Amino acid sequence: MDFILQPWPWYVAGSFIALCMYLMFFFGKKFGVSSNLETVCAMGGAGKWIDFFKFDWKKNKWNLVFVIGLILGGFISSQWLTIDDSIALSSQTIESLSEIGIYNAGDSYLPDEIFSIETMLTFKGFLILIIAGILVGFGSRYAGGCTSGHGIVGLSNLSLESFIAVAGFFIGGLVMTWFILPYIF
Repeated sequence: MDFILQPWPWYVAGSFIALCMYLMFFFGKKFGVSSNLETVCAMGGAGKWIDFFKFDWKKNKWNLVFVIGLILGGFISSQWLTIDDSIALSSQTIESLSEIGIYNAGDSYLPDEIFSIETMLTFKGFLILIIAGILVGFGSRYAGGCTSGHGIVGLSNLSLESFIAVAGFFIGGLVMTWFILPYIF
């Protein structure tokens, strides 16, 4: 049981991801969280307003099982398979984060200064959520997929488009971290 409570080595988790990718390729399914969101939007009736969502979502209902698995897996691992929520951060990272107003860096994966309900319900927090959601939605639509779709499936298929998209995701993350995030807080 102690093995389960420890972080799994990269080669164990990577092997499971590779197995899942093989099974999805074998059964002709496409992988990516944005594909699942397309299915949920089509199921919810978004096709009445936007032509992009006019498709038979029932052909992709397996996506709903995937989404439920993501939610259940995250819940199970956070409730019963995690000994400690703290993460190892360098003292320089903790100092840099405290300079921009994140004082409990490393105590948990999700700092309260960003992810608490109280923070999200402020005008600033709500505005950040709306803008971030629009940018992520636009970006994944413009890139033809999300980070998981391009990063896992596209790169494993040696897709040049996915390589460019993943490079763009990393560049965008670095720009956000070093140049934009300090001014938001």
